[in-house]
Amino acid sequence: MNQPNPMILNKDCFWQLVGISTGLKILLIPANHSTDFEVHRNWLAITHNLPLNRWYLDETSEWTLDYPPFFAYFEWLLSQVAKHIDPRMLIVENLNYESKATLYFQRLSVTAMDLIYVLGVRSCMSALGVVRGSQQFFAGNLLLLLNVGLIFIDHIHFQYNGFMFGILLLSISALLRQRYLWSAFTFAVLLNFKHIFLYLAPPFGVYLLRFYCLEQASAKGGSFWRCLLKLLAVGLSPFVVSFGPFWRQLPQLMSRLFPFKRGLTHAYWAPNIWALYNTADKMAAKLLQTGPSAGPTTTSGLVQQIEHEVLPTITPSMTFGLTIAFMLPILLKLFKSSKKQSPSMFLRAVVLCACSSFMFGWHVHEKAILMVLIPLCLLTLVNREDARHAYVLSTAAYFSLFPLLYDVDLYVPRYSLYLSYIAMLYGQLYRMFAGFKGFHWLEWTYMLGFTAIPLYEHVLSPLLGLDKRLPFMPLLLTSTYAALGVVYFFGRYYMYAMGRNWWPQVAASKATATYSSSAKRKRKTK
Repeated sequence: MNQPNPMILNKDCFWQLVGISTGLKILLIPANHSTDFEVHRNWLAITHNLPLNRWYLDETSEWTLDYPPFFAYFEWLLSQVAKHIDPRMLIVENLNYESKATLYFQRLSVTAMDLIYVLGVRSCMSALGVVRGSQQFFAGNLLLLLNVGLIFIDHIHFQYNGFMFGILLLSISALLRQRYLWSAFTFAVLLNFKHIFLYLAPPFGVYLLRFYCLEQASAKGGSFWRCLLKLLAVGLSPFVVSFGPFWRQLPQLMSRLFPFKRGLTHAYWAPNIWALYNTADKMAAKLLQTGPSAGPTTTSGLVQQIEHEVLPTITPSMTFGLTIAFMLPILLKLFKSSKKQSPSMFLRAVVLCACSSFMFGWHVHEKAILMVLIPLCLLTLVNREDARHAYVLSTAAYFSLFPLLYDVDLYVPRYSLYLSYIAMLYGQLYRMFAGFKGFHWLEWTYMLGFTAIPLYEHVLSPLLGLDKRLPFMPLLLTSTYAALGVVYFFGRYYMYAMGRNWWPQVAASKATATYSSSAKRKRKTK
């Protein structure tokens, strides 16, 4: 049996968890931050001082505006408050400016915007049919509200991902409630805040085409074309509002949004197939004793196009083709799924399309793994097998974010928060699923292997003087070892979602339907 254990805790605990997560975020305000702090300060200054037609042209700072217009409008709104806090933060030429007032304003603005994320979590819990006060409700709120990835990236490293994932969750919950036009509108708004969510557009598009334009239109005696036109009108309207004022600068704006000249991988390799490809190229070059490359290489630490030394150089068109090819099977499965199976199949398609883009995309940032992890938290609540796969990925993926928190003062927070979250997730699996039997011994071996990386980085490397001779080695180990786990998850979870499980099962094997039906029955008996 894969359905959750419907244990009732007789207490909601939602707002208590919101309070705990908010308190933790406030405690992290003084934590060291990344250059993204200056990026957003610069965007505040640009949108506050320059006319619209200069927003995507200004190059005073190297941190040029490269998010869609809705996010630029959001920065402008923040600047209207910021001018009353510390006007000097809004001077375009005041590069790397950081006062205490600026620090508190920017940090607290992230926390305040997380209210949208809170609403998204609440809405998804309800849309999934999770009973308030149940173990599943508690676990879901715990995993989402105290998500360690968002804490690392938004509240230490510094970004505004939380509220955008809140919009994503609101869109998902609307779709699960069959409020199709509202879901399409919300998702279109999200795309105009951060275009990386385009990777999730295919499952939304397939689901809306199948269950709104085709099925709902025929069930209600409507016209397919009328439903399609309504869907297009609702979905495209945010783009008109967003991009309309910039129509004269569209080529420049698009070049900012899609900078293909930045290279295959980021300075720190995201843990995907290209991290393993780069590693294989370096090992092959070492074994074959090839001469040094004339141009920048994969380990140069530069964000630009690179040439592989032995293996064929990867182009943007290759990554695009691979990404689409790996999305197609799960999208076809989603299109053919029944109405009863469709909610869980939709969420699996979202996870796998996000993971396909993370695995094979061009210039993928390590932070993009959150697009896989956040929706996967929802599936963790409804099925034992989804939860098992989620735990393996979580162990690797959250660990892979450590290089973002590289300052020595962040070692204790990053390890303690990571271990607490992973332990909390493990405990919740046993509480949610009666008779949960854990993991295959190979999975345990892999997960425990992560302890060797800090041991090398903090003990062996300094003792042996390797930190001076091989300073890049901890990054390389983190990226490649985590990539093994991400690749393993992608392959196994894809086979599972397609109904082709070949690996020996530790727990009961066949997947069941979503938790919503049992939750509704439980609600009636309360």
